[in-house]
Amino acid sequence: MTREIKTASNLEKVLASGNFAVTGELGPPRSADGHEVAEKAKHLVGNVDSVNITDNQTAVVRMSSMAAGLLVQREGLQCNMQMVTRDRNRIAIQSDIMGAYALGIHNLLCLTGDHQKFGDHPQAKNVFDMDAIGLIQTVKSMRDDGRLLSGQELPPEGRPKIFIGSAYNPFADPEKYRIHRTAKKVEAGVDFLQSQCIYDMPRFRAFMKEAVDMGLTEKAYFMAGITPFKNLGMARYMQKNVPGILVPDEFINRLKGVPKEKQAEEGMKIAAEQIEEFKTTPSLGIKGVHLMLIEWEHMVPEFVKLCKLTPRPKL
Repeated sequence: MTREIKTASNLEKVLASGNFAVTGELGPPRSADGHEVAEKAKHLVGNVDSVNITDNQTAVVRMSSMAAGLLVQREGLQCNMQMVTRDRNRIAIQSDIMGAYALGIHNLLCLTGDHQKFGDHPQAKNVFDMDAIGLIQTVKSMRDDGRLLSGQELPPEGRPKIFIGSAYNPFADPEKYRIHRTAKKVEAGVDFLQSQCIYDMPRFRAFMKEAVDMGLTEKAYFMAGITPFKNLGMARYMQKNVPGILVPDEFINRLKGVPKEKQAEEGMKIAAEQIEEFKTTPSLGIKGVHLMLIEWEHMVPEFVKLCKLTPRPKL
């Protein structure tokens, strides 16, 4: 079923048309070198419908997501600009929303952001004037009602027509709270949601059943986060050290069972099997996948081909 199109977002058009959507991810460099962004983007053009540009992820200083997003769009690929509320008050937030739209950015990922104590400037002052839910409400108010948080009206031609995204994590504790946190984002007006990396499929299936039963998947597009294992060491590290990610022993054992030089290939096969389930099980309510091939962008063309995700629709 085709849904009403609210923006000029290519991702929205793909999702609304009923096509299985694919987004990628690109982390800006810890430098002012724009060529590095352009080189990463070349591997993604034509293979994803849009690409997330992270916003000082893990609270480490990097090139701004707005600047890197503009560089990506110059390569012919729409970006999903991430914005965290850790570093901005409501004045800066609303200013950046208008600025991003004026530069031709049509997708915004609304996130709270990692605490600065985990990054390279732990002594920095955080802001957290609002959380991700407040940011979603702010963008929706500016887009649909033409109002700033102060009540000031925006002219009709000055409303940022932005496709509003955010994240959801079925695996963080407390487990029973996760679906309600996601429901609050849907109620706030989010248009699409991308999950954390999925490995624990039984728990994810249970979460999505709740989302479907609550009617959340009828109000927002849910996308599943995929990160292929590069090797056994990566799988073990994520299992033991990354909060909010659950790696079952069956995947560890599966990677153990192949030679080291074949582990990347096996990791991609595991991810491809997950994607096939999402594509062929409508009852899960998954409308696309978010590919996070961390610092492995050059493998995206091979991976999307393996998963039969190409060619991407041109709308």
